[in-house]
This record gives sequence, C-alpha cells and structure tokens, in this order.
Amino acid sequence: APAPPPARHHFSDPAEVEALRGNLLAWYDRCKRDLPWRALAATEPDANRRGYAVWVSEIMLQQTQVATVIDYYNRWMQKWPTLQALAQASLEEVNELWAGLGYYSRGKRLQEAARKVVSELAGHMPRTAEDLQKLLPGVGRYTAGAIASISYGQATGVVDGNVIRVLCRLRCIGANSSSPAVIDQLWDMANALVDRSRPGDFNQALMELGATVCVPKAPLCGECPVKQHCQAQRRKLFGKSIAVPDVEDCGVGDCPLCPPATEPWDSSLGVTNFPRKAAKKQPRAMRTATCVLERRGSCGAPEYLIVQRPSSGLLAGLWEFPSLPLAQDMQKKEREVLADHLQAWMGQPVSASGLRFIGEVTHIFSHIHQTYVVYSLPLDGDMTLDPASSPSRWVTEEEFHASAVSTAMKKVLK
Repeated sequence: APAPPPARHHFSDPAEVEALRGNLLAWYDRCKRDLPWRALAATEPDANRRGYAVWVSEIMLQQTQVATVIDYYNRWMQKWPTLQALAQASLEEVNELWAGLGYYSRGKRLQEAARKVVSELAGHMPRTAEDLQKLLPGVGRYTAGAIASISYGQATGVVDGNVIRVLCRLRCIGANSSSPAVIDQLWDMANALVDRSRPGDFNQALMELGATVCVPKAPLCGECPVKQHCQAQRRKLFGKSIAVPDVEDCGVGDCPLCPPATEPWDSSLGVTNFPRKAAKKQPRAMRTATCVLERRGSCGAPEYLIVQRPSSGLLAGLWEFPSLPLAQDMQKKEREVLADHLQAWMGQPVSASGLRFIGEVTHIFSHIHQTYVVYSLPLDGDMTLDPASSPSRWVTEEEFHASAVSTAMKKVLK
C-alpha cells in the first residue's frame, strides 16, 4: 500500500472539511450552469432513466467540451430516451448521430453496454460504482463514480481533469499528476471529501469549480468559494518571506506529492504552478492519399463514392472517401500509388494523370497529426466494385453530411 500523504497535503481537520463542503455546495447552488443532463438527473423519478441520462452525458463529456456536447446530448436523448431504445438501434444510426463528436468508439461502447443491460441485467442499471465499473463495458472508475453519486446517491468521489486541478491546487500537490501514485492519493482525497448527504451535487460542484473558476490558465481566484482552504493561493499571497509552513518542504524527505527539486515554485505562475504534468508526447505524423470519386446522379446533381472503414481501430465503422495511408517519403510517387490502389479496388484502369490534385487537409487527432492529400476523379456512369471489398455507396452532398462521416472527411469534401 502507498504511504499516506504528509499532513500538509491532505485534509486532516474535520472542521475544515465541513467548511469546505458547505462553501462549495452553497456556491454550486447559486452559480451552477443550467445543463440538460442535470435537469434530467434532478427531475427524472425513474432510477433507470436517471442513471442512463447521466451515463450518456458522462460518456459524451469525455475529452469533449460542454458547449459541443449539449446539442448532441439533446438529439441523442430525443432519439433514444431509454436504454431499451438505444439497445434496439443499429451501430450505423449511433455513428451517424455521433459524427463530429470525436472519439467514435465511445458511442459504440455505450450501445454495447446498453444491450448488455437489456439482455443480461433484465434492463436494470447497476446502482453502485463497483458494479457499474465491473459490469458495463466502457465504464471506468470516474464514470462509475459519477453515475453512482449523481443518479443513486452513493457517497463516492470522482477524479477527472477538473478535480485533479482543484485538489492539486488546494493542497499544493506538485508531483506528476498523471502518475499512478498521485492518482491513487487524489482518489483517496476525493472519497474522503465527498459530502455524505449530497454526494452527487458535491462531485458536480467540484467539477464545476474546475471548469469555470479554477481553470488551467488565468484562474478566477477572487471568485473561488474555497480560496481560504487553498494552499497554492496562500503560497501565492505570502510566498517564503513570511513565517508560514512551507508546503513544498514537508519535512518528510522525498515526498511523493511535492514538486521535484528540479522544478521549484515559480512565483510568476502563482497557483498555476499546480498541477504538474509530464510532458505530452508529440502526435505522430501521418499522410493519407484520399480520392473523391464523383459522378452525375440521375437528377444531374453530383454524387460521391464513400466506403466504410473496418469495424475496429481509428474511426471504426465510419464512412470515408477511398483512402490509402502513405509512407512519409512517398510524396513524389503518391499519385501513382493511389492510382494503382484505385485500379485494383475498382477493377478498371485508372490513369495517374487523370487524378486531379486538389490540396491538402490537416486534421489533428489526440495522438495523430494527419494530413490528407486530396485528389478528385470524375467518372462516367457506374462502376462495379469487388463485393469482397469494403461496403460502399454513392451519396449526394446532403446524404454525405447525414452519413456517419468524420469531421476530417467533411473538411476533405469542402
């Protein structure tokens, strides 16, 4: 078991804990944002529907901003208001609604888990964080804690990016906040702090504080309801010139939660000294040749050929223009390589000179810096595709935008 954190890094005074809870909840009651999933969680009498409503919101909010999620969430809940409705949907429908939201495997796992609840759990959502995490695919520790506390009143904490930032500043935790040892300590702290009578509201308040006040850059410390409990704020105000306990020097030696000696307090950063993160890995660069095959449809409007990606991996199951990953040193031959690929796939001659270069589109995924090298190829009449190849279909521009296509492919068409 990891050693307990030094006293200055955790909340050891019960009176301080009660004061922090009260101040944070009072602020939340006054200042919380009006969000659709909060309204559903607060008013829905059916426990299953309440848990489902919170679950959908938490999955959508992973790696995605609230402002982006609201419209997707409202359309999702209107289309599939219950677990049972989602379980009956097709993956194609799920991908179509999710298109543009990113991290597409989230929608797929959400539907898989809904089907499991219906088929194996008699349609009943698990009610504890432990069972939610154990029984539902795609539900991790944070999501399980959020559903259990907000929907079912379980007194369990949550730790997401916002909570990490708030807790690290409150207690000057300067070690790498993504390390397992620090994350374990933060979970212990969150579970100890959560208000037993209003666990869901407390967890949402802590996350709300990180999202709106204790933000990564230029935090609004003057508006913070718990600033009197914040050791980073105290350090900013008093520094080392006043005889206050030095929260960086725990007196323990090799403290696992203090900033490393090589990264001392930077007075110009103030509370944004915390949290400390490991340097992000640079996304790897990839180039892909993409060809927009175009024909005139029966009504004279242009139609475009799209193909479906494999059912696993990046952008699984989504539709795209025919594409071919390129080696980084292939720029001079990419037109010829793409022509050969299209010829083998279409079963008819394709001349490299017939491919018209349109331009390049850059799209940043979380771990990939992707460049699409875009070509167009007009076709006369129909074409016969190998039935063993990927599913494909011709679509109008309107049908293209209604299909499960990625934001990157929308950039390519534009």
